[in-house]
Amino acid sequence: MVDLVTSQAESPIPDPWTLPLDQLDPSRAELFATGASHAYFRRLRQEDPVHYTAESPFGPFWSITRFDDIVAVDTNHAVFSSNRDIVIGDNPENFAPPMFIAMDPPRHDVQRKTASPAVAPHRLQELEVLIRQRVAAILDELPVGETFNWVDRVSIELTTQMLATLFDFPWEDRRLLPYWSDVTTTSETVGVAADMAERERVLGECLAYFSRLWVERAAAPPKFDFISLLAHGEETKDMINDPMELLGNLMLLIVGGNDTTRNSITGGVLALNQFPDQFAKLKADPSLVTSLVPEIIRWQTPLSHMRRTATQDIEFGGKLIRKGDRVVMWYASGNRDETVIPDPDQFIIDRERPRHHMAFGFGIHRCMGNRVAELQLKILWEELLARFSHIEVVGEPTRVASNFVNGYTDMQVRLHA
Repeated sequence: MVDLVTSQAESPIPDPWTLPLDQLDPSRAELFATGASHAYFRRLRQEDPVHYTAESPFGPFWSITRFDDIVAVDTNHAVFSSNRDIVIGDNPENFAPPMFIAMDPPRHDVQRKTASPAVAPHRLQELEVLIRQRVAAILDELPVGETFNWVDRVSIELTTQMLATLFDFPWEDRRLLPYWSDVTTTSETVGVAADMAERERVLGECLAYFSRLWVERAAAPPKFDFISLLAHGEETKDMINDPMELLGNLMLLIVGGNDTTRNSITGGVLALNQFPDQFAKLKADPSLVTSLVPEIIRWQTPLSHMRRTATQDIEFGGKLIRKGDRVVMWYASGNRDETVIPDPDQFIIDRERPRHHMAFGFGIHRCMGNRVAELQLKILWEELLARFSHIEVVGEPTRVASNFVNGYTDMQVRLHA
């Protein structure tokens, strides 16, 4: 994945309603860091839902902004290919690690099927006990009445522990996992230079670490962690001989297991502070946690977009998309589509169809670990409600400057017993 942090944040953000449509570029990273992206997408949904941006830092691309149109693209992998790149910008030819989310069938299907038992439904019962123990331990160590960074103490720590379990990763080194995830997606936020040489160096360290684990797991009896599953899979056991493909799939599994849950954990606390009536509703009826969780994920939309490449000329939404064109599905827009989701800008924890959202994608590339992510959020909120009367957000959170990861680096909170 290429770095999606841009230097555009230094320029002012124009009002999207005053721009000529052909100058409207929804890929600007600062739109997401400031929340201005919602207004941009609202105009596109209303006036130009299949929108062409001729010039951007990533080159020309199409934006798909309405819910139903996104589903149509996401479920048509024959015409809209995932092959090679899933973000707006193209990875450099000399550093484009293959990963199964950026593959089409049949190669995609084989690799996904091999890794999926690590997060399969039959493992949820086993994982639930472990997650609840870890959530309780994390929450019991938090200071009540003192201000602290929720992102670091809770969001990162909980998801890091879960990632360490799914990879059977050495516990003492578990904080390397979110570090590598951040380098993969938004490297400036963790103080790593955005140039490709630095990224390749850091991810080379990641590859070397996991290569050692791979050799160990291949020599041991098979287990249900990601590395063991891949190392013993009939179609994937030789991946160790293709370092770039191994690295690509590591990047995919680390980011996929980190960003969705980590930023939803933070986003949920923020949303319930912004909508105190919904928090009061939740306190009065804790069983609403079940519908709260998918509403958090819709509201946050942890990954703002996925990109496809047209394999042929096609008329779509009244526009002619040419073979080879980049086609970007803006999940962040589809989850606010007022024609499909009632009052989409409102955070409503008891929606009639709470799981009718697109934060996990659709079709063959739908998020493999979505049930594990939902389980972590469910348990977290059950345990939070049992311990604290209120989680107060102190000041504005610091958001990631990225058009891909919709996340946070800092959110100061104060717990009330």
